[in-house]
Amino acid sequence: MLLHDTAIIFGRYARQTLRSRFAMLFGVLMPLLYLIFFGPLLTDLPLGARGSSWQVLVPGLLLQLGLFGASFAGFSIIIENGAGIVERMRVTPVSRLALLLGRVLRDAALFVFQAVLLVLAAVALGLRAPLGGILIGFAFVALLTLSLASLSYALAMKVRTPQEFGPTINAVSMPAMLLSGLMLPMSLAPGWLDMLSHFMPFRYLVDAVRDAYVGSYTTSSMLYGVVVALGLTVLAVTVGTRVFRTAGA
Repeated sequence: MLLHDTAIIFGRYARQTLRSRFAMLFGVLMPLLYLIFFGPLLTDLPLGARGSSWQVLVPGLLLQLGLFGASFAGFSIIIENGAGIVERMRVTPVSRLALLLGRVLRDAALFVFQAVLLVLAAVALGLRAPLGGILIGFAFVALLTLSLASLSYALAMKVRTPQEFGPTINAVSMPAMLLSGLMLPMSLAPGWLDMLSHFMPFRYLVDAVRDAYVGSYTTSSMLYGVVVALGLTVLAVTVGTRVFRTAGA
């Protein structure tokens, strides 16, 4: 029943996405600009065992794609709430978990597709990374999207206007980007900033993907990244489902 309901919701939103091909491609534009104009600046940076500049930058851009894209996914719920679509769905027998999973799985598929395009562009610019590491990067993008999109939808169910939602997401996502070391490893930062970044869970995901891109699959960073990604996903989906069940009740 859950799988059937999830497939129905996923199909509904996947068809909406496929009808807007421009939006599918536009989401990758900002990371692509960073790749083209920021990547060459890192060429002579002494990174040592961290790999080439592309092996450092591309993992950060992949997670940046998931961070910003998934964080703003809740805007669609605000629009649907205003049109009464969410309420009509909630009075049907469809599982509340399916109402959330169908949406976030569509988001994960979309951002993994955009991540593939970004990696292909990076390969054309000089990225060299093992296939296993690249696939692990896509898995982390999917997990990050599932968690952040779930929280974004949960927040959107609690607020009523984009004017409330947008500033809240910006206030969270910008510090998250700066303290996660998306552009450069935080180990290159001053000691106090490096220590502060350890309280930001996204840092562990970035470090794990960077290890994967140099073929290091059994490091402590990889272990921490997997644990944090899975734990955050379970927590976020649980919170999102509870909000879908109780909001407006």
